[in-house]
Amino acid sequence: MAQIPTGLNSLKGTPSANQQPSSIFSARVRHAMVDEKTENKAFKDFGEWSSIGCVFFDKLNSPNPNPQFTTDNFARPLFPNNSIIPVKNELVYVIALPNSNVQGDVNEQTYYYFQPINIWNSTHHNAIPDPINGESTPAAQSQDYEQTSVGSVRRVTDGSTEIDLGKDFKEKLSIRNLQPYEGDLIYQGRWGQSFRFGSTNKDASIPNPWSKSGENGDAITIIKNGQHEEDSDPWVPQVEDINDDKSSVYLTTTQEIPIDLSSKSYKSYSSSPTAAPLFNEEQIILNSGRLLFNSKSDSILFSSFDTINLNSVNSVNIDTPKTIISSPEIYLGDKNATEPVILGDKFLSDFSSLLTSLISLCSALGTPIGTPIPFVPNASIPAPATQTLVKAQTMLNKIQMYKSKVSKSK
Repeated sequence: MAQIPTGLNSLKGTPSANQQPSSIFSARVRHAMVDEKTENKAFKDFGEWSSIGCVFFDKLNSPNPNPQFTTDNFARPLFPNNSIIPVKNELVYVIALPNSNVQGDVNEQTYYYFQPINIWNSTHHNAIPDPINGESTPAAQSQDYEQTSVGSVRRVTDGSTEIDLGKDFKEKLSIRNLQPYEGDLIYQGRWGQSFRFGSTNKDASIPNPWSKSGENGDAITIIKNGQHEEDSDPWVPQVEDINDDKSSVYLTTTQEIPIDLSSKSYKSYSSSPTAAPLFNEEQIILNSGRLLFNSKSDSILFSSFDTINLNSVNSVNIDTPKTIISSPEIYLGDKNATEPVILGDKFLSDFSSLLTSLISLCSALGTPIGTPIPFVPNASIPAPATQTLVKAQTMLNKIQMYKSKVSKSK
């Protein structure tokens, strides 16, 4: 049995007897290192945190009923920037290549694994039972596993494939592959996530919702997180649906995207924007149950060549210590508002002064002017009366100045 290296020495583990196999061989995944707790001893023996993402395997052509965790069945991910962590009982292909000790010994090698083999043509998982360890195919599913040419591993009769997929991986039989079209470049996760680098394809035998406008070959990029439910069999591939998928980002060129907007009232416009499902020029669409934009250290900036529309079923709420609107024209209540808003400070200052004079005048008028015989005039009336007259005339002369030249209301 090969000696198990520890710490950083595990980076220099070699295939058995320092051999340099030139071919790639297939192997069954026994355990994928994703934490320091599940296989704590292996974690410590094989480089601790540098072992995360590595796998222990069993060679398919020479299986071992009781494989140990050794350098003979330990493989690192081949690619540094692309992690595809296999689940237990998936098949991978493994190759021996130089390791970090290449400067000291060019012949020393370590096993590296590629992504899982697409046994069942399933994006969810491609695990297969291991008969060597007694993981025989359940009788109710034996035909399902045999018919790989006409379906996927999820074509089962009892709701579960009953394959040992590891400690935490939970099989979801409803996960579907994405329907491909000619020329597509597609990346898919195990849980209904996908990236599609596709195009308009008006002649596809299976139609899609983005190919009604434009020309064949017009680029489109679709990012989806969480697929929609369908009534068809779960092994039938699925086409994206922007209205029913959980969260989506669409980047278009000439496509019409049939999105159903939550609110589509454009009463504030004299000429409404093109309806969202009919717009067929370049655009980016974000669609989800909730959208959150948060800036941690600077601003959120919206800039538009034409208009910026805020459209809501209920309300538009603004919670901030200060709201500043800089615009040569502001219409409140309606796009056709004509009533100018009063400039409060200017009006209230003059109006307050006028009221003060009126109070003085009324106080003077409260004293009787005099007796009929002999007539004695009230000397306190003329002064406040004159002041009130001047202030009232002044306000009347500049009455138009109290109206805002910017804000109009209805």
